[in-house]
Amino acid sequence: MIIYNVTVSVDYSANAEWLDWMKAIHIPEVMATGKFVDCKLSKIMAEEEGGKSYSIQYLCENKETLEEYQINDAPALQEKHTLKFGGKTHAFRTLLEVLHHEK
Repeated sequence: MIIYNVTVSVDYSANAEWLDWMKAIHIPEVMATGKFVDCKLSKIMAEEEGGKSYSIQYLCENKETLEEYQINDAPALQEKHTLKFGGKTHAFRTLLEVLHHEK
C-alpha cells in the first residue's frame, strides 16, 4: 500500500474557509475518483508564523493506481484548489510505502 501525503501550509486569513472546503468539497472529490481506500486530514502540531499546516494522507492500494490518479485526476483537482486559494496556500507531496499496518 502507498500513502499519498499532501502537506499544506495555509495563511491564517484563509484557514477556516480552506478547512471547510477541504472537508466538504476537495477530499470528497478526491475520494470519488475511486483511487483511494482511506483519507485522514490532520493538523500539524507545530507553530508556524503566518499560518497553520496540515497533512492529508490518502491511502492507495498500489503504485499503479496512484499513478493513474496523478495522470488522470490530480491535475484538474489541483488546478481547482489553486484557483480557489491562489497564493494563500503552499503544498508539497510525499509518497510513503506502508511496510506494516496493524489495527
